[in-house]
Amino acid sequence: MEETSAAVFVTVQKIYYPLLCIMGIPANLFTFYMICFRKCRMSNTAVIYLSCLAIVDTFYVIWVILVDLTLTFWIVQPFWHSHPWCGILGFLQYGSLYSSSWIVVVFTIERYLVLSSMAARQHFSQPWVTKMTCMAIVLVSHLVSVPMSWINIVTPVNLTVEGENTTLPRCRYRNHTYSTVVVWMSTFLSGGIPIVLVTIFNYLIGFHLCRASNLFTKEERSIMSGRSSRGTLRRTILLLGTVSVAFVVLSLPRFVTYCILRTKYNHESFDRNDYSLPINVAGDLANMLQNLNSTTNFLLYTMVSRRFRQELLQVLTCKARANEPGSLLTHTTMKVFSVVNHRASPSSSPVTVVLTALKKRE
Repeated sequence: MEETSAAVFVTVQKIYYPLLCIMGIPANLFTFYMICFRKCRMSNTAVIYLSCLAIVDTFYVIWVILVDLTLTFWIVQPFWHSHPWCGILGFLQYGSLYSSSWIVVVFTIERYLVLSSMAARQHFSQPWVTKMTCMAIVLVSHLVSVPMSWINIVTPVNLTVEGENTTLPRCRYRNHTYSTVVVWMSTFLSGGIPIVLVTIFNYLIGFHLCRASNLFTKEERSIMSGRSSRGTLRRTILLLGTVSVAFVVLSLPRFVTYCILRTKYNHESFDRNDYSLPINVAGDLANMLQNLNSTTNFLLYTMVSRRFRQELLQVLTCKARANEPGSLLTHTTMKVFSVVNHRASPSSSPVTVVLTALKKRE
């Protein structure tokens, strides 16, 4: 019975990971196109962060889900069980994992700083600052992942292939103190610390928005938004927190199970492929959830952003981009409460300013 359950679980993974590749890679690339070329009424900094996230998630799907997991379940001897691919693959995998995690972290922190500080708002609203930040995240992430290329070693292993005993080279974990220290550091850099930071700053963002909503009366908020203040606030918090909350929910089980595996079951006699043990099943399920995190952003944007859905519909129906709706309200009130300072540009049309309700000061 246990062997049957284990075989079913392996079959599920053999189907699950190729499906993630088939759906995830095109979805991430199409998301990159939508964000960069359709804008979807996003700020310049949000466009840069989210487009960069789509690219690094695509590389994560290629290195981890396609090259590693899919080939592991479908091919007896994948190419990365040999030198120098055994080390190179670990470097590429963790480089993309760090990049994806910390782009979400920095983007969340940047949103909080923009909401809470005028000086930070003026600094981080510049696109070149955001581009340099994303480049630094990707570069540092890959530099930090260099030690991961030395935690595995190619060793000969006796295996049973099609009923025959054979010896094949295998890229296996190097059971040394160095490897243990590096793996624990990578676990907290890719999971523990980002999860804590994203949770804290999402709470601060929500708290700041709730406090800022009290600056105006209900009638003033209704005039500015045209809708109830509670519904607008709820949607704003949802838009700001969707990606980061999904990151926490899908990454936390992997962090917990990995910590358990590296403490209670961290010995050579432990068989990670023995699915009669609940921890092995839980560990693989957690892996499946974390890998899902790199393929779901397109779905999240579609569910949360009305403008993203509109642009998506126009692309799918081959229609031209719709003109932005304009009104007296959007050209006056919303500009008064704009959070970005723009430089004045010369214009041939004179601007007339009318002052009303002036009071004489003694």
